[in-house]
Amino acid sequence: MMATASLSENTRSILGGTVRSIGRSLSPLRAAGGRLRYLSPFPRRFTGAYHSYEAAFAAASSMPMAGYDHEEIANVGFSKMCQVLPWDYAVLFWMRNLMPEIDGVVDAGGHMGTKYRAFRPLLSFDDSFRWVVYDLPSITRVGRRLAERDGLSGLSFVDRIEDAGSIPLFLGSGLMQYLDVPLSTLLKQMAALPRHVILNKVALHRNGPVVTLERISGTYVPYQMRDEATFLADLTRLGYKQVDRWPIPSLSHLIDTHPELGRSESAGYYFRLG
Repeated sequence: MMATASLSENTRSILGGTVRSIGRSLSPLRAAGGRLRYLSPFPRRFTGAYHSYEAAFAAASSMPMAGYDHEEIANVGFSKMCQVLPWDYAVLFWMRNLMPEIDGVVDAGGHMGTKYRAFRPLLSFDDSFRWVVYDLPSITRVGRRLAERDGLSGLSFVDRIEDAGSIPLFLGSGLMQYLDVPLSTLLKQMAALPRHVILNKVALHRNGPVVTLERISGTYVPYQMRDEATFLADLTRLGYKQVDRWPIPSLSHLIDTHPELGRSESAGYYFRLG
């Protein structure tokens, strides 16, 4: 029995080493195949791998359109974003628990109020509840016009986070991929640090941070895959404690031109101050 077990362990060890060796030998081939995708006439969702947001944006600037601050792309995917999607339910769970003690939320990167529209039927709040969307100027202009058209008086927009005022809940659902500064930098610009922070769809990368370019309609936008330990330490220094974390496997992505880097991960978090 012991000899059989020993043989089995040795065999597993040999096979494991062989698989790792094959993986290492195939990595240059995967890299070469990825680079060839630059020549493909078919559009790619993710292109390039850069060491910083600035480097990625500089590369995007050579393309016909760069960044997200364009009114003409504001409506891209709007209808779908106004729906409650599977990865939203953890956010709804925590927001519902917090509703008795909060009177508003700053929805950072909230586009044109998509989560307000999606969540309003499922959360108990009226127009006295402050739902403030913080986003880029072009997006907030279109969002404000749309909210006025639809009579959504409880929904307001700012393109400077300091104009949001003191609000107890900071929501970033899909914010972190596109944020060009550490989250602590943004939070410290607010009138006061929010007591609660809920983040969703945070893109992470096990092998260290990487920034790629995401193609959204006709524009290319820097998309950040962060190092989780660094991201968490940034919030810990402000006094935040992690209360919850949930994985989102369906939002794992591979950079088309750099498959050798491996897939990203996606996760959501709830943090409380103090």
